[in-house]
Amino acid sequence: MAIIRSFRDLRSYQQARSEAGRIFEATKTFPKEEKFAMTDQIRRSSRAVKSMIAEAWGHRRYPASFASKLTDAIGEANETQSWLDDALDCGYISPAQHKDFDAAWQSVGGMIASMILKADDFCGTKKTDL
Repeated sequence: MAIIRSFRDLRSYQQARSEAGRIFEATKTFPKEEKFAMTDQIRRSSRAVKSMIAEAWGHRRYPASFASKLTDAIGEANETQSWLDDALDCGYISPAQHKDFDAAWQSVGGMIASMILKADDFCGTKKTDL
């Protein structure tokens, strides 16, 4: 296992960052009338995931706080998926694009959920039996 020195070393952060970039590119084609509704909202929620992972990293002195921030990150990932549903329903993305984006955000959420389950490992508070 690689040593994690920064939140930037976390695969969950790296993938969330990459996916937020993909969302940004895809939303460039959304209609102008969606700028303050769907476009800004999906960009905000997708970017919030990586930001909350970074914030959680800063809270790892306290496992409960670490897990709480990561729980918020999952919420933002789910919100992004909800906006993707709207984009599909409005015809702004194709079913194939939706499937690809949805799978990627599901993967990000899964990685974050795994981090929550292993909070003690990330926070250095794992108790061992003697």
